[in-house]
Amino acid sequence: MTKDYDELNPSPRLLMGPGPSNVHPRVYRAMATPLVGHLDPEFLVIMDETMELLREVFGTQNRLTIPVSATGSAGMEAALVNILEPGDQAVVCVKGVFGERMSDIVQRCGAELFRVEGEWGRIIEPEQVEAVLKRTRKPKVVAIVHAETSTGVLQPLEEIGRLAREYEALYLVDTVTSIAGAPINVDAVGIDVCYAGTQKCLSCPPGLAPITFSDRAVQVIQNRKTKVQSWYLDMTMISRYWGSERVYHHTAPVSMIYGLREALRIVHEEGLEARFRRHRYHAAALAAGLEALGVSLAAQEGYRAPMLTLARIPEGVEDRAIRSRLLNEFQLEIGSGLGVFAGKMWRIGLMGESCRRSSVLICLDALEACLRDAGHAVAPGAGVAAAEAFYAKTRPEEMPIA
Repeated sequence: MTKDYDELNPSPRLLMGPGPSNVHPRVYRAMATPLVGHLDPEFLVIMDETMELLREVFGTQNRLTIPVSATGSAGMEAALVNILEPGDQAVVCVKGVFGERMSDIVQRCGAELFRVEGEWGRIIEPEQVEAVLKRTRKPKVVAIVHAETSTGVLQPLEEIGRLAREYEALYLVDTVTSIAGAPINVDAVGIDVCYAGTQKCLSCPPGLAPITFSDRAVQVIQNRKTKVQSWYLDMTMISRYWGSERVYHHTAPVSMIYGLREALRIVHEEGLEARFRRHRYHAAALAAGLEALGVSLAAQEGYRAPMLTLARIPEGVEDRAIRSRLLNEFQLEIGSGLGVFAGKMWRIGLMGESCRRSSVLICLDALEACLRDAGHAVAPGAGVAAAEAFYAKTRPEEMPIA
């Protein structure tokens, strides 16, 4: 008997996990725009505009600034496989899951890995990086995650970038979680390779990985002694498609690029500084509400990523049961802990379109109901009241950008 398949009808969710975030209706509409060919003259204009808008959010004038046709993890791989060759030395700052992934890719490239070991939930200090750099011969790259998705820590970039330049290494930064949610300032900071993802603070569906290479990084790629180990991610070929030559490399995901262009246009209209303040504003309200519920924050104070809050699960409360009830009863998604934080932390995202006052209040109200029923003592309405008190006394424009 032939099986019948119903039309797609997924439940509406408020996405407050570590990504994806909710998508603006304008982005959905853009993605439904009729297709043109990936070498159509009209699409080439759309590609140029997408690159312009990406330069704005990265804070760069780099010519090679494009969306890789794959998810953020491919951005990580593209960044590393294009720069590293067998025998190169790479310094990787590891303070969570995604530093571990970088380390894995470095070794797959045949490079010599030097790890800067950091405590989960805390930043990497510049002196830790310098101590490792002193053990190297001639490092090719220093790599670090800006907003570590597994810990909710926002890493300062300037001093480590200075060290990379002092040791004549390329500076490579993961901004998958932070792009359009916190300042990156690629050119001002001196970042040589920077990659991101579309599904978090950009509020575009997952499927593209914005990436930018400085002229210095491009020169390193052009002067390689060996071929890039990945044909699909080889920037010596991809750059010819996105550059002035427009030489076919692969069939670009036209509809995804429509969506990214519209998401970037929304960011441009809001303004980066206003967007950064909005993320800090609602994160502060969420933090006040969580603390009123007896849920403490785990990331290092003063370095908490505004777009992703790491919350300690109260003693006696079962992680999976709470998240399951939030999803099934309240249509609300939050994330579980990763790695050493599995079963101990919740990751609550306020990213892009999901970063709203309504999101904060819905989350706190729903979480309170679940915690109370799980036996966690909490005063009725305490979380929402604390967030509302913050909103009453604070205006978004009073928040710092970084």
